[in-house]
Amino acid sequence: MQFEIPSGGRVSVIPGDGSAMPDRGITVDDTGVRRTLADGTEEAVSWTDLAEVAIRTTPEGPWKEDVFFLLMRAGGGGCAVPAGHPSADDLMARLQSLPNFDNDAFVEAMTTTEDGLFVIWQR
Repeated sequence: MQFEIPSGGRVSVIPGDGSAMPDRGITVDDTGVRRTLADGTEEAVSWTDLAEVAIRTTPEGPWKEDVFFLLMRAGGGGCAVPAGHPSADDLMARLQSLPNFDNDAFVEAMTTTEDGLFVIWQR
């Protein structure tokens, strides 16, 4: 399934059953974020191309992944990171250091139990 964020971009996040789309690995480093899905497809965004960050929430938790970081490039495309993935801690540290990071929207997203889309940063 794909989700749109306000800038008009799309990323693959979850299949129709609400479970996390299987992946072979997620890397967060000085270059950016890369996620390789089980089928070999790669989603990626560099820090220099990052245009917007949102959090997508679903009511599927706590037994299924219900929070996803959506990192979008200018012009569309990007990378989705499930909040329960081990790389999410490194990702959050980097995101919270971005200028004008919206910590209030972040807290709201992380405490909701409903479907939602929360923009936490825009270039």
